[in-house]
Amino acid sequence: MTKTELISVVAEKTDFSKKNAEVAVKAVIEAITEALASGEKVALVGFGTFEVRDRKAKQVINPQTKKKMTAPASKAPAFKAGQALKNAVNK
Repeated sequence: MTKTELISVVAEKTDFSKKNAEVAVKAVIEAITEALASGEKVALVGFGTFEVRDRKAKQVINPQTKKKMTAPASKAPAFKAGQALKNAVNK
């Protein structure tokens, strides 16, 4: 499902216009993004939890030059599905 398809489904299920549904979907995505950027977790009960995880620096090999190099430490967004979502997918 693409973002455009999600907006259409939200519009249908809520009786919003597509324009209002687009504003709502963008607002939710923006709120989650801002929370993660500030280091917060976003827990949506029954759906799942978004969080930021730290990745350690590690040794990697450049496939073109075959030289070893160090990939720097970084942060990555992660999602852990909630039990209700897992159950719905496994039906």
